[in-house]
Amino acid sequence: MVDVERRRLLPMAAHVRGKRSAVTCQLKCANACLGDVCNTSRNGYLRDIVDAELSRRALLGAGVAGTVALLTTQQIAGASSALAAPPVPGAAFGFAPIAPVAATVDELTVPEGFTYQPILRWGDPLFADSPAFDALDQTAAKQRRQFGYNCDYTDILRIDATTALLFVNHEYTNETIMFPAVQLAGEQARVRAVGRAAHGLSVVELTRTDAASAWEPVVGARRNRRFLDDTPYAITGPAAGSPLLQTIADPTGTVALGTLGNCAGGTTPWGTILSGEENFNGYFRSAATSAADRRYGLADAATARGWELDDPRFDTRTPGYEHEANRFGWIVEVDPFDPDSTPRKHTAMGRMKHEGANVHVAANGRVAAYMGDDERFDYLYKFVSAGTYVEGARAANMTLLETGDLYVARFEGTSTAEIDGSGTVPSDGAFDGSGRWLPLVVGGVSQVDGMAVDEVLVHTRLAADAVGATKMDRCEDVEPNPATGLIYVACTNNSNRGVGTNAVADEPNPRTQNRDGHVIEIAEDGGDHTGTTFRWSILMLCGDPAQGDQTYFSGFPVDQVSPISCPDNLAFDSEGNLWVSTDGAPDGIGYNDGLFRVRLEGAQRGLVEQFLSVPVESETCGPVIHDDEWHVFVAVQHPGEDGAFETPSSVWPDYAPAGATGVDGTFHGPRPTVVQVLPIAVDPGPGPSEPGPSQPGPSQPGPSTSPSGSPSAPPVVPSPSDGVSPSGTSAPGASGGAGGGAGGGLPQTGAGLAAPLVAGASAAVAIGAGLLARMRGRGDGDAAEQS
Repeated sequence: MVDVERRRLLPMAAHVRGKRSAVTCQLKCANACLGDVCNTSRNGYLRDIVDAELSRRALLGAGVAGTVALLTTQQIAGASSALAAPPVPGAAFGFAPIAPVAATVDELTVPEGFTYQPILRWGDPLFADSPAFDALDQTAAKQRRQFGYNCDYTDILRIDATTALLFVNHEYTNETIMFPAVQLAGEQARVRAVGRAAHGLSVVELTRTDAASAWEPVVGARRNRRFLDDTPYAITGPAAGSPLLQTIADPTGTVALGTLGNCAGGTTPWGTILSGEENFNGYFRSAATSAADRRYGLADAATARGWELDDPRFDTRTPGYEHEANRFGWIVEVDPFDPDSTPRKHTAMGRMKHEGANVHVAANGRVAAYMGDDERFDYLYKFVSAGTYVEGARAANMTLLETGDLYVARFEGTSTAEIDGSGTVPSDGAFDGSGRWLPLVVGGVSQVDGMAVDEVLVHTRLAADAVGATKMDRCEDVEPNPATGLIYVACTNNSNRGVGTNAVADEPNPRTQNRDGHVIEIAEDGGDHTGTTFRWSILMLCGDPAQGDQTYFSGFPVDQVSPISCPDNLAFDSEGNLWVSTDGAPDGIGYNDGLFRVRLEGAQRGLVEQFLSVPVESETCGPVIHDDEWHVFVAVQHPGEDGAFETPSSVWPDYAPAGATGVDGTFHGPRPTVVQVLPIAVDPGPGPSEPGPSQPGPSQPGPSTSPSGSPSAPPVVPSPSDGVSPSGTSAPGASGGAGGGAGGGLPQTGAGLAAPLVAGASAAVAIGAGLLARMRGRGDGDAAEQS
């Protein structure tokens, strides 16, 4: 009965079509798809037909140095299982792609020869005074000292061979599976307080014994930090101090409390983290009388979490707090190396439902940050700094995002007349064209008629409407490829494309009711990331060809790719391959979400290979690829989101028996978790005087089912030299990890208790030479300046 009543109260329950749970719709984005489309502007859709075709060679650029891997490709369905090649020093990262996993499976599935290890789970202790997690006795004070809920953007910044920093966004909460029904009904104020404390950001120091070992958290490390709802954030840039940002609590308009809806992000070349405030509107009740409020989805209705009952700033109808919502929707910059630093919200980068931001240093030294506004029919943006990057000058580099120029993208196609909404490839063989970066603010001056600079930056969506940007199918993560400088845009989906009076399909968004999403590749003209013109091409139209979906993978045979739907977060490995994590639901292509590698070069361009699959009802977030060590990291968000505390639909990662509340280190219910995937170590067997190998115990998790054949051994690599040097802090010892125990494993996690975690797989083995230095997740030499 509880589930039936809960379903009745979910407005999207009768409307979701394949890509998302109604629970996520309510808690993550305030049922955005149920309401009217926020963008009602009359912007054109590729009216101009461009004569010149885009040169594929020019779009690919210089390519990636090193040896192209050998690849044997077989059709995913029914192909024979293949083991990943044993890693050797200098070998390219290789794995046998897994087969798609049914959406009912409550396991994290990885390639044969690999295993996984949870690093941190919701509720795990971070500080010396952190209490143990107890799901029946949660308080805000406890949660403030524990790892937060739904983890999203993640990065692992390696300091030396045995020390790193983990950064994580905590995007939103799902109180129905966090608390028993009796507490939800009778202790609502406490539930709301715990929920607020479970939001925000986390920085956690990690340690390991060597480069082949799994990372573990260092409880009580000096750099450990939670960023909470009352953490002060400095507001920077041209709009700082604007009347549009002033409240009765902050009449200066320069200090905001907390950060909300933090989705994806990026790591800067100077070693800071950028975090995007996305669906902030769902936390505020508003009069919703202004065009700006409506454009950002603010509404005069009680919010799902009811924080306005506890804090008047979350009800912008309250006198003095009319502008509180304007203080959210920004790119946040955090220095993870300085636990005493003040995080900042950068107004120069515009206000929207920021998915995240990622920075590329241009040839002239200025930095370009690429950003997606994650809502149906919203836009793609670029910020170009006024100042220039100086290697080693960390303090100066940390000011680069405070001043600069802001642009929004307009796309133009070469085959506009042929686009009919079906996704059929045009006669020229590609979806492609040219584009312009339309100026919003340049040189500190508004480029939008009738809008002052602070109005452009606070109401960026209205400014972009006015200049005629191209409406997109939910631009989520936007990532520059560090090997080539090409830009990749994940357009997750748009079920409203071409429906009713909504915008019809166009060349950069070529499918009506775009259920499965696509990925766009952008090449800045002349390789100038500070310029105002570019060329673009669709890399892939996602879906499952085996189910009859109209797909496109840059000409690669569609019967030889892993099915993929709803691209969300992007990352790159050291060879320049694209990695895509997905946020789709079982009713789409019928499989759990996952992480996929996509080839970008030569004859293999467009080849999609699935690396892992996440548990039931969860989303794959925050991929980090340390392929030089054969290690991959993901954040598993909202596992079991459709369940309830008493009747969980997932018990991952602990797989604990009913009644386990966390006090013994395990919980009978889902826990959002950051996970490391690594090769299974090869045991050469006992020597003449050596004992046999020991079996994994509760603190040494291992797979419950061994893969067939010989598993891969981790590569022998030099100690990574990542250019991120903490100030005079020696590497911590192995003590203090959550749960303790030999090997640093968390107690009783799914890696030790699950049914099979290691899946036999279909398709390809990739081996090559030419290991390149890992670029993502490492700061540069100027990080040594921090104190």
